[in-house]
Amino acid sequence: MRKTGKVPKFLSHRLFPSSRYSIWIDSKMRLTTDPILIIDFFLWRTKSEFAISNHYDRHCVWDEVLQNKRLNKYNHSAIDEQFMFYRSDGLKKFNPSDPNSPLPSYVPEGSFIVRAHTPMSNLFTCLWFNEVDRFTSRDQLSFAYTYLKLQRMNPDRPLRLNMFKDCERRALTKLFHHRVDSSPPA
Repeated sequence: MRKTGKVPKFLSHRLFPSSRYSIWIDSKMRLTTDPILIIDFFLWRTKSEFAISNHYDRHCVWDEVLQNKRLNKYNHSAIDEQFMFYRSDGLKKFNPSDPNSPLPSYVPEGSFIVRAHTPMSNLFTCLWFNEVDRFTSRDQLSFAYTYLKLQRMNPDRPLRLNMFKDCERRALTKLFHHRVDSSPPA
């Protein structure tokens, strides 16, 4: 079920082929701002194709792997297999002091995504979906690997990505926790 939910998150350009833009928000969130203003702020003003916030706490995949295992978010051996593959294919630790880092964080907060349905954005989300389908549904683990590999394989046509601070996401959405109804069925 978790992987099925990734289809609309990553493949909105296939579900809505006539749409030029999409905004993904997790089911527990609600927008508090006009969607056109969101597209203007995160895409048009920054000349970006894809916008996602960095994680509020973690920025390195190494830390995200440990946290996923600590919280038993997924089978540990599946996480280890995915992580070993990414490391063997060149994924390095995130270095926040590196001025040449292609991203401000290697771990996104994937509950809010703004995107233009451009060829590169569509390619990126298809590749990211493939990683989620191949390994674990924990999309934070595959984000940096997918982005860096896409950049490496397409140096003449980079994805214009806007990775913004999580406080900006929080300013535009309201979190509603899922209610658990404890009353017995009628």
